[in-house]
Amino acid sequence: MKLTNFVSADAIRASFSSAMSSMYRTEVPAYGTLLSLVAKVNAQTLAASPELRHRLEQTDTLDRISEERHGAIRVGTAAELSMLRRAFTIMGMYPVGYYDLSEAGVPVHSTAFRPVSDAALKVNPFRVFTSLLRLDLISDATLREEASRTLERRQIFSGNAISLIEKAEADGGLDADEATQFVREVLETFRWHDRASVSGELYNRLHDAHRLVADVVSFKGPHINHLTPRTLDIDAVQELMPAHGISPKAVIEGPPARACPILLRQTSFKALEEDVSFHNAEGQWESGSHTARFGEIEQRGIALTPKGRALYDQLLAKSREVVRPAADGSNADDYLSELARVFEAFPDDWNSIREQGLGYFRYSVAECFPQNSLSSREASNIAALVAMGAVRFDPIVYEDFLPVSAAGIFQSNLGDDTKQNFTASPSQQEFESQLGAAVLDEFAHYESLERASIDACLRHFKPVALAS
Repeated sequence: MKLTNFVSADAIRASFSSAMSSMYRTEVPAYGTLLSLVAKVNAQTLAASPELRHRLEQTDTLDRISEERHGAIRVGTAAELSMLRRAFTIMGMYPVGYYDLSEAGVPVHSTAFRPVSDAALKVNPFRVFTSLLRLDLISDATLREEASRTLERRQIFSGNAISLIEKAEADGGLDADEATQFVREVLETFRWHDRASVSGELYNRLHDAHRLVADVVSFKGPHINHLTPRTLDIDAVQELMPAHGISPKAVIEGPPARACPILLRQTSFKALEEDVSFHNAEGQWESGSHTARFGEIEQRGIALTPKGRALYDQLLAKSREVVRPAADGSNADDYLSELARVFEAFPDDWNSIREQGLGYFRYSVAECFPQNSLSSREASNIAALVAMGAVRFDPIVYEDFLPVSAAGIFQSNLGDDTKQNFTASPSQQEFESQLGAAVLDEFAHYESLERASIDACLRHFKPVALAS
């Protein structure tokens, strides 16, 4: 029996992430400018904050900062979503979380494909926020039917990509040559196509229903609509973008700037208006334009517990009851001021966040702590170990997304000046059926990471705890 040396899922994901970044830099040159700017700000931030650098080094997460990025795509059918899941599985990426964006005026529901283990995240943390179009939210029945027929006619994966996915599933992996082919073939699914698959007349009607509907339905495939590097200081990047020829959106989405970052903050540069061609009634190509692709930046903070997330949602809603950010940025200062004021109710030091059960932390044994100074009772109590300095705690990075923030990015970059209203209609069971798998519950996952770190610490001190 021939033994096959399969390429690891982590290595395939790293290769795919690199290929995607290279392709997007070619297609959207401003993305390359953004990467350079983020790298510069990150270097300056680390130089100015030895404490931050030390924490990232201690948690073995410093190197991944430069590799960190996420992509976002939008697909049109359950079959497309299911095949994407199968492709991402080969890259060690699994669906985490369910997001209903209809409540924020965007007719999609979504999940995030990403690595989930600490080891996999440290190799390459690439993630793809993936949205499935919900034609059921479009009121025009005739338009729904035309869009559905258009989507059913397309195949977003090449025959070779499908064959390689099936081979990996059957054999349990891919060898080096097959992995190289797999990356090359699947990358084509995400490539930009400047020729629409619909007429200009149908495109305009789809566009009038919702710009995102036109983006999903009108083209050969789900072109990557943005890639997102991770910054350590998003406010600095936002301020510097205009000087680098990049026009940022008016308001950073998510929580305000804090000493102890929570969840996720995102900003972006405005979507590009790009030349495309449409079929006319005579079957000829005629010129037009389409706006969809943009560049995004993110700053990640601590993952919050259900209690912490409830407080975050409450405070965000409270601030937006007073000032809702306008798409044109006309009330940006008022909104940011109110946001900062309201979020004073959320503790802004790590120990308070931990003691109040608002965030998830990773616990580790402190170096050079004299174990003989512990009593057996103290050695078996994590709170006592932390209080004595025998155990340190570090925030667990939030690896996922925020529906309101994602919708805010979508809306501002699609050029919508007013929010479009859809009836909020979460349907996780339907989404999982179309996906072909259950999504991982993010809260349960973060809790398991925290619990495992606590258990590891208690095992370390177990001999002391058992001592008479």
